[in-house]
Amino acid sequence: QVQLVEFGGGLVQPGGSLRLSCTASEGHLDYHAAGWFRQAPGKGREAVACIGSFDGNTYYVDSVKGRFTISRENGKATMYLQMNNLKPEDPTVYYCTTGPFGRCHSDWSDYRRFRSWGQGTQVAVSS
Repeated sequence: QVQLVEFGGGLVQPGGSLRLSCTASEGHLDYHAAGWFRQAPGKGREAVACIGSFDGNTYYVDSVKGRFTISRENGKATMYLQMNNLKPEDPTVYYCTTGPFGRCHSDWSDYRRFRSWGQGTQVAVSS
């Protein structure tokens, strides 16, 4: 059972920045694509970004392109989500996840494709 743990959530003003971290079991990120999803109260889980394991290619949903950056350090079994220019409409709970695949496929934004999930970290954007 892979364990994923997120860190870095908090309260930030509109336009501010946060960096989320996700630690995984040793070696896990070397072989599995990883992603971030988010979920607002009463809404479904929304894709944010995906990063491939073998190729390192990154993918983003349109609403975060140019503002968020996904990255990873395989040797440290850690993945990051740098979030800049946060907006009040950016939903609240962010989850890291890994899939049973090494690359982010064309349907990466479907949360059902992923297998392991962290417990979530809360992000609030408010003035």
